Amino acid sequence: MLVALTRSVSPNLGNCELEYFSRQPIDIALAARQHRHYEQCLESRGAQVICLPAEPDLPDSVFVEDPALVLDEIAVITRMGVESRRAEAATLAAALAPFRPLRRIEAPGTLEGGDVIRTGRTLFVGLSHRSNRDGIAQLSALAAPCGYTVKAVPVRGCLHLKSAACQLGDDAILINRAWVDPSLFAGLRLIDVDDAEPWAANVLPIGGSLLCSAAFPATRDLLGRAGYRTEPLDISELAKAEGALTCSSLIFER
Repeated sequence: MLVALTRSVSPNLGNCELEYFSRQPIDIALAARQHRHYEQCLESRGAQVICLPAEPDLPDSVFVEDPALVLDEIAVITRMGVESRRAEAATLAAALAPFRPLRRIEAPGTLEGGDVIRTGRTLFVGLSHRSNRDGIAQLSALAAPCGYTVKAVPVRGCLHLKSAACQLGDDAILINRAWVDPSLFAGLRLIDVDDAEPWAANVLPIGGSLLCSAAFPATRDLLGRAGYRTEPLDISELAKAEGALTCSSLIFER
């Protein structure tokens, strides 16, 4: 059975960490409604949603993808690239412990789940502001006994690798070539985001379709023409916190 681990929106989301966006007022009530609709979409595609309580003192904590990486065999509790977010890992680790043996990234390594794309037994890991070489090396050592190969992918112009590229659920990657070297994905089929929508690469494949941000209709049309079933979701308030579709859940087989 597919499990989707989520966390309710912090009432202090407006105090989130920002690197690339200017701070804007966030409507917390609207953000909570958008997040609940997101969870309903996951449920409608066969996932059992397990929603953790909000963490008022941790503004970014709705973005559960970053503090942990769940593989088939293990769950890796990451060490976040900004100190203000590191406390998010404790309750996620407790929630994941019944499902997977836990492993951890230790100092001086940093790693965030938003920097990891899995295709088969390959983990592409963004070398970004949030994930460093030591963290990537530690992940490689933890994942190698389970049969995974880790490949570092330098990221420029955006927060995480999954802002620049995302797996489409098969052998294809949706990519913004301005932010990542496409040659590093050799052997995979690359589909480019629309030129006018540089932030459109983050999509979430689940249940035979792609959840796409409603803010990027041209890229969604492009994916439709390529044969993908898509569904637009309004995540406007979460996006103000540099959140995207993959950020708000950890999805794995029970």
